[in-house]
Amino acid sequence: SGKKKWNRHQNSAFSNQWMPGRQSTDVKKCYALENIERRMELVRQVSHNTHKKLVSCLQGQLGTDTEKRHKKLPLTGLSQTMQEGGGQLGDETLIGKMMDVCGEAESRLATELMQHELQLERDILEPLYQLAEVEIPNILKQRKQLARLVLDYDSAKTRWYQATKSNNQAMAAKADSLKDEMDEALNKVEICKDQLSADMYSFSSKEGEYARYYVMLLEAQADYHRKSLAALEAAIPTIQIQQDSWMEKPAFGTVLEEHLKRSNREIALPIEACVMMLLETGMKEEGLFRIAAGASKLKKLKAALDCSTSQLEEFYSDPHAVAGALKSYLRELPEPLMTFGLFDEWIQASNVSDPDKRLQDLWVTCDRLPKTHKANLRYLVKFLAKLALDSEVNKMTPTNISIVLGPNLLWSLAEMAAATSVHVVSIIELIIQHADWFFPDEVDFNVSGMFAMPSHPSTPDPEFGLDRRRPGSLGQDGDSHAPRKDRYLSRPNLSLSPAVSALYVVANESITVTETQSASPELGHLLRLSCV
Repeated sequence: SGKKKWNRHQNSAFSNQWMPGRQSTDVKKCYALENIERRMELVRQVSHNTHKKLVSCLQGQLGTDTEKRHKKLPLTGLSQTMQEGGGQLGDETLIGKMMDVCGEAESRLATELMQHELQLERDILEPLYQLAEVEIPNILKQRKQLARLVLDYDSAKTRWYQATKSNNQAMAAKADSLKDEMDEALNKVEICKDQLSADMYSFSSKEGEYARYYVMLLEAQADYHRKSLAALEAAIPTIQIQQDSWMEKPAFGTVLEEHLKRSNREIALPIEACVMMLLETGMKEEGLFRIAAGASKLKKLKAALDCSTSQLEEFYSDPHAVAGALKSYLRELPEPLMTFGLFDEWIQASNVSDPDKRLQDLWVTCDRLPKTHKANLRYLVKFLAKLALDSEVNKMTPTNISIVLGPNLLWSLAEMAAATSVHVVSIIELIIQHADWFFPDEVDFNVSGMFAMPSHPSTPDPEFGLDRRRPGSLGQDGDSHAPRKDRYLSRPNLSLSPAVSALYVVANESITVTETQSASPELGHLLRLSCV
C-alpha cells in the first residue's frame, strides 16, 4: 500500500506507447486490464487486512494440533477451574453443584469454539491468505516482469533503429542481428502479456468465488452460535433442577406458596420457628411485638431463618428479636397472609353493623382464603390468642396485638388510609378474640417436629361457653360454604369490648369518638388519628 504507483499512461504494462499504430479495440482492452489490475491490488490489500483482523479474533493458536489448541482456549481454562472448584466444595453445597454443571457446559462450549475456529482456518483464513499473499502477488510479479520485457524490447528497438540509420557499415551489418534481437524481445513481451492477461481475466472471473468467503464466514459463525446455544439450552434445565431442588433458599420476601412447596412444609419456617421460640421464652415478656429489637440481632436471626438452620438457641434469650423477625416476615411477603384478593371483602365484613352477622361474614371471608394462607393464618392466630391469655403480664391484649400486627397481615395495593387501618385492626382483634370459634381444631405448634416442645401448659378455651359450630353449618343441609342470609350465630349475644365497638363508630363521621375505659392507649390514639 505504501509503494509508488506507476503512471497509467507512461509505466503501465498495457500502455500502447511502446506499440505505435495500435487499434482502438486494443486500447479499450488495455484499459479494461488496467481496471482489473487496480482492483486486484485493492483486493490484495483488503484481503490482507481482513485476514489479519480475523486471526486476532481467534482464541486458539493457528496451526496447532487439535488437542493442544483445545487446551489453550480460555474457555477450557474456565471449565477446568469451575470443575475443580466444584470438586473442592462437594455436592453437599449448592455452589459446588452449580460450578460442576457450569464447568461441563463451558467445556462443551470450548469444544464448539475449537471446531468453529478450525473451520474458519480451513475454509476462510487459508483461502484469504492464498489470495492476498500468493495468487495476487504472483500476478503482480508477472506485471513487473512484463514491464522489464517492455524495457528490453524498447532498448533492442532503439539499437536496431540507430543501426538502420547509421552510415557506418559495421553498424549496418549488425542491423539484421539487432532486428532478430528486437523480434525475440517482442515475442517475449507478447508471451508474457498474454499470460498476464489470462491470469487477470481468471482473477476477474473468480471474484464471485472470492466474495463467497465472507458469506461462508457468517454461515460458520451462525452455525457456531446455534450449536453453542443448543449446548447452553441443554445445560440450563439441569442446572435449574439443581437450583430448584436446593432447600436452603431465603424465606423472607418469597411468595408463601413457593416457600412451602420448596421446603415441603405446611407452615412457613419463620412463622413456626418464631412461634416455637416465643412459646418457650416470650409469653410473659411485656410489650412483645411492640418493643423494637436490636438491628444487628434481628438481621442475624433473619439470616439464620433464611438459610433454614435449626441452630437458634442463642435467640431464645431475646424474644423481642424473635417477635421482630416474625413481623418482618409477614411484612415482607409479596402478598399479605390475608391476601390482596379478599381485601375488599374483609373491609366490607368489618362494616356490618350487627355484631353476630359481622362475625359470620368475617368467617365466610376467612373460609375463602387459599389453603396455604388459611393454614398459616390459623397457626398464627392460635398463637396470638394464646399470647393474649397472659395479657395481665405481657400487656398484649387482643387490641394491642391487632394494632402492632394487623397492618402486617392485611393491606391493600393502594396506600392505606387511617380509617382503613382501623378496620384492619378491628378485623384482627375479632379473629384473635374468637380464635377457637374461627379455627375450632387444636393446633400442634411443633408441626414440623424440628423444635423442642415448649414447657408452657396447654391453653384453656378462652370462650368456654361459645357454641363452636361454624355459622354455615347451623342448618339441616350441612352446607358450610354457602351460608344463607338467615343463618346467624347460635350465640346472638356475643359481647364485644367497648374498644371494638368504638372502632366501628369511626366509620361514621357524624359520630364523635371517645376513648372507652377498656380501650388501650394505643388504640385510643389510633382512633383519634382516624377521626382527624
